[in-house]
Amino acid sequence: MIIPFSKYHGTGNDFIIINNFDDKIVENNNLFQILCNRHTGIGADGLILLNSSEKYDFEMRYFNSDGQLASFCGNGGRCIAAFAYRLGIVDKKMIFKACDGIHSAEIIENKNKNFIVKININDVENIINIDNMYVTDTGSPHAILFVEDINEIDAVAYGRKIRNDDKFLENGINVDFVQILDDGIQIRTYERGVEDETLSCGTGVTASALCFAKFYNKNSPVKVITRGGTLYVYFKIKGNCSFYDIILQGPATFIYEGKYFIN
Repeated sequence: MIIPFSKYHGTGNDFIIINNFDDKIVENNNLFQILCNRHTGIGADGLILLNSSEKYDFEMRYFNSDGQLASFCGNGGRCIAAFAYRLGIVDKKMIFKACDGIHSAEIIENKNKNFIVKININDVENIINIDNMYVTDTGSPHAILFVEDINEIDAVAYGRKIRNDDKFLENGINVDFVQILDDGIQIRTYERGVEDETLSCGTGVTASALCFAKFYNKNSPVKVITRGGTLYVYFKIKGNCSFYDIILQGPATFIYEGKYFIN
């Protein structure tokens, strides 16, 4: 069996994307884990299937590098939007289905296969405080910690400890360390499913930006610097803590395409 694929990254968060519009690829957790392995496979933080949809332009099925079906991925959402546009499946504006509901996306720039994409994130109704960590869900659950110096944090060791703390969800939580800058914030993220620090996390960027806006009285947009690049989060606020019209904007970069052979 031959599987054609493309590699994309969103500010360093990299993905294998497979066109499954004909629905021929059967979901296989073991296979997806093999493909994501950086030593013996293609290598990626996650794998995305572009599936057909009866009601929308397409369906996004996202799997972490452990091969398991995952919650929503903001960077992956931008990348699959760019991928679908490159294939000619969609125009610059599109609507697609993901695990957490329906998302819209728009290609706002396309320069030599380097795209700038904006994608909507579902409304956020609540941010709670648990042991001096802000916890919210932006399609994936996140615990946000504000720190003085982000470079002094052992993001892997500290993140792994919090990720597996039994006070959180049954499946654990993503962890974001946030430092306040003069013109925005800088973050580092430990991602469940990858079980490591990633160069960027779109839902973590969004969660951190909303916490920053709420607790430090900042207006839209919020500039967020990750280890892999810069993103912007736009939003509107209703009441004390209800965010809507949330937009995550940033690059989605085509890396290469190839074919994977399975015996």
